[in-house]
Amino acid sequence: MSDFDLVVIGGGPGGYVCAIRAAQLGLSTAVVERDRMGGECLNYACIPSKTLINVAKLYDKALNGSRYGIKVEDINIDFSLLQQWRQSVVNNLVSGVEQLCKGNGVSMIKGEAVFVDRRTIAVKEGDSAREITFSKAVVATGSKPSELPNVRYDGEVVIGSKEALQLKSLPEHMVIIGGGVVGMEIACLYSRLGSKITVIELMDQLIPGYDVDVARTLQRLCMKRGMSIHLSSKVTELTVKGQSATLQVDTGKDILSIQADKVLLSVGRRPRSDEIGLDRIGVEVDQKGFIRTDSRMVTSVDNILAIGDVRGPPMLAHKAFKEGIVAAEVAAGMSSEALWKTVPDAIFTEPEIASAGLTEIMARASGLDASSTRFPFAALGRALTAGETDGFVKVVWEKGSKRVVGVQIIGPSASDMISEAALAIEMGATLDDIALTIHPHPTFPEALMEAAEAAAGQPIHQLRVTSK
Repeated sequence: MSDFDLVVIGGGPGGYVCAIRAAQLGLSTAVVERDRMGGECLNYACIPSKTLINVAKLYDKALNGSRYGIKVEDINIDFSLLQQWRQSVVNNLVSGVEQLCKGNGVSMIKGEAVFVDRRTIAVKEGDSAREITFSKAVVATGSKPSELPNVRYDGEVVIGSKEALQLKSLPEHMVIIGGGVVGMEIACLYSRLGSKITVIELMDQLIPGYDVDVARTLQRLCMKRGMSIHLSSKVTELTVKGQSATLQVDTGKDILSIQADKVLLSVGRRPRSDEIGLDRIGVEVDQKGFIRTDSRMVTSVDNILAIGDVRGPPMLAHKAFKEGIVAAEVAAGMSSEALWKTVPDAIFTEPEIASAGLTEIMARASGLDASSTRFPFAALGRALTAGETDGFVKVVWEKGSKRVVGVQIIGPSASDMISEAALAIEMGATLDDIALTIHPHPTFPEALMEAAEAAAGQPIHQLRVTSK
């Protein structure tokens, strides 16, 4: 007899969801977590960053309130209280996750897990260790920050996103190495709070891989706010002395010398697959260390499954949620698998960015005869009432069928609006389906309806334009 029907290694978004669903399906289930329940996302990334970003938005609104007739004097940020607020939000959610696991009968085990064989793990906490047997296991160990050969974390001056969200004072000048999702969220956060921001990005656009028009709009608006952005650039040397750093940056045209009191290294993440003995039990990983699975989350070892970041990109908590449910149902003998058409994402920059489905370039590369149409927030009543008119909604569709295959948004409430777009793509909706759906007025989601109307050649609140 095994100790548990299912053991989940990792209590992050995918892991705890998987454990809860498995227990609901009648499996005796344990989740092993070496740190705090909720994992990286809840404790050190998604939740704390959005907590601070929300405060920064309020602060920025107050600073610029005079344009709306609100005059505020002597406004400032108390970083001690700010960090207490951040931690209180995190603690509340961690407690909630623990209560959900407990209420569903999931055993929570603290410690680091390593596979002994295909039916056993060793769990170590401090100086003590014990072995736990199982029928099936789910690997949900997530990912960790990558480093550069010539730039290493020291946790004080050269920091990662975790430390960046726990600062006790406002940096005077923060240099961000890597203009991807995490880097740009933190850039916008501290820019709003008053820090000088310099972004160094190796590629020729910010948020590489995203729609080019969206990336260019983000760059323009960030530079308008005073950020220095260097694309196609790399750090060739970094020297830390005391509480400051000096960076040598090759822009392809010049060698810049930049000084900063904080350097955020944000150059991607890599899977935590090399610490738990996968090679010992024959679980296959790819060249980058991601665990190979089929659409049912099953690895090369039939009683071992994998979900979330460790399984591969996109590294998103909501993808891990769904994969966790699939893995639990498969472990319980159900015929579940990952059959979704799109995994939407959201970036909490200023303004927000969200995407679902294909960009126009991706659609054409996949063989579709695709086109796109944009609707600007500057023409939307709700955006004008909020004083947030930057950005647009772009709809990508297949000519002939008018099937919507992608939506990209940069602008206010993009993270909230993208769910409608994802649903449209999952259901195979057409431009007419969205255009004929009555949207409440005045609201931000009207922009998606307006974009669909324009794409269908029937724009109302903008002049007719020739589609691409």
